[in-house]
Amino acid sequence: MINLETQHFNINRILLLIIGIWPYQRSPLIELQLILFLGTLISFIVFQLTTFITSECTVELIYKVLSSALFFICLAIKYNSFWINADILRSALKQLEDIFNEIKDKNEIAIIKQYGKRAKHITIGILLVSMCCQLIFVLLYICPYVYYIMILNNSRSHSSSYITTEYFIDEEKYSYLITVHRHVACLIGLLAMVATGTMLITYLQHTCAMLKIACYRIKLAFDILRNTNLKNERRSCKDIIRAVNIHSNAIKLSNFLITNFEGSFFFLIAAGITCLSCNLLRIASFTDDIGQLILSLTFIIILYIYMFLSNYTAQEITDHNEYVFATVYNVHWYIAPIRIQKMILFLLQKGTKSFHLILGGIFVASMQSAASLLNTSISYFTVFYSTQHN
Repeated sequence: MINLETQHFNINRILLLIIGIWPYQRSPLIELQLILFLGTLISFIVFQLTTFITSECTVELIYKVLSSALFFICLAIKYNSFWINADILRSALKQLEDIFNEIKDKNEIAIIKQYGKRAKHITIGILLVSMCCQLIFVLLYICPYVYYIMILNNSRSHSSSYITTEYFIDEEKYSYLITVHRHVACLIGLLAMVATGTMLITYLQHTCAMLKIACYRIKLAFDILRNTNLKNERRSCKDIIRAVNIHSNAIKLSNFLITNFEGSFFFLIAAGITCLSCNLLRIASFTDDIGQLILSLTFIIILYIYMFLSNYTAQEITDHNEYVFATVYNVHWYIAPIRIQKMILFLLQKGTKSFHLILGGIFVASMQSAASLLNTSISYFTVFYSTQHN
């Protein structure tokens, strides 16, 4: 029996528990934790947007505020999507666990463990990258204080303007509290992006394992047919049926999860593309503010990594699905008994239609689409840049 929660999703479970959105064990205390964390993140976004109330609204100010506010909006969208889809996640994990608990073949279990281990490595890698990004964010705000105290021998507080905010209070007097709020919001947001993103990647890696098992069962079915007799033919038919079932379940589970996150992905794509364009514009308008340059580069790197990994994982689903039908085509199906040939021809007909994950109801997730998103962000940046200089 396979326990997904402890064997394959243990790191994801810890990350989601930290920010209060693990779909199980939703006690009142966890709900309070979630509200506080999400409230901190949303309040930081609000205090960035309130800048438009107290400052003169110029094109430069708009790009400056949106370049950071939209990034945190992306983080909030990811956080909120898992909160409102807790029932969907529970159902998806239950279905996946039920399918895996029916698997008894040691080679098939080894395939599941292989993809589970791969998902863990991806999760750890993304977590390390996010920790580096959080460290960069902290250093950007610490360095000015160190400069004033160590270099200029001046202990006065220094409020950095890398992220423009308006708290409607004396920001010089409460600079330390404002700094803490900024760092906590950033930490919560990055944890939310890592926890939710790696959870989806781990889930889809396990659907890839199911498709790999389908290939294994098809090959096993034809290995059995080498000794042609009625008993082997029945066993071969049974393996092909099992291959068809697990293939159908993999496709169904992938669509089930992605479809229920359709609205969240739509807003995430829109906010992410605009955020990339604004930060590219800030880099192109660079004068001598190294801190702002580093911050914009960090935002861009995080969004591009997220974009690449999400599309790469979806591309893997497509490739594994195509490999199932390539396996069907390459086996010696034409020398099999007529009954098995009919089953194989049915599979080949299904393989004529490619399978893709659709994000936001409009976007086909693939590596080609990732390149298209990159081109789109650059195109918007070009338009914004030309508008600013005209």
